[in-house]
Amino acid sequence: MTPSPVSVEISAPPELVFRLARDPLRWATLLPHYSRSRLIRREPDGSVLASFVARRPLIGLLGLGIPVTWRSRTWNEPGVNRLHFHHVGGATDGLDATWRIEPIEGGCRVTIEHAYAPGSGAFATLIDRLFARPIAGRTLATFRALAESLSDGSPVNESPADESSEPARTNPSP
Repeated sequence: MTPSPVSVEISAPPELVFRLARDPLRWATLLPHYSRSRLIRREPDGSVLASFVARRPLIGLLGLGIPVTWRSRTWNEPGVNRLHFHHVGGATDGLDATWRIEPIEGGCRVTIEHAYAPGSGAFATLIDRLFARPIAGRTLATFRALAESLSDGSPVNESPADESSEPARTNPSP
């Protein structure tokens, strides 16, 4: 199943957005709806296996949400400003998410495409509508706010706090 993509236009250079988003191990620091983004292990191909916990808003005005957990093998392609996530285990097992950060006049468009494992049918639709899309939309909205606030030319702090936050920089085969 391949649902329609989630996308947002951002009034900031694509390279800035990529630098902000390329290291999902920092997302718990950058995104208020993420409570964890932790390294499980580095793979020989340069990708990382990480675990995540994000809150899916339930009653937004009260700040209540459902914690959603997953594990992903993740890597990026700096030359084309692309991020990849291959979900491993759990309810989203087999989900492939690809982020495309492409230039447009006045900034960039970030598109997240979700592709679910063949045969996942109605369950994938449920997971997509109730969890993946709301979290992806909130993630994009937060990166838009961050990038637009920094697009005045301020440098993005890229020095990792420790070795575990260094982004994967290779393009391994899935």
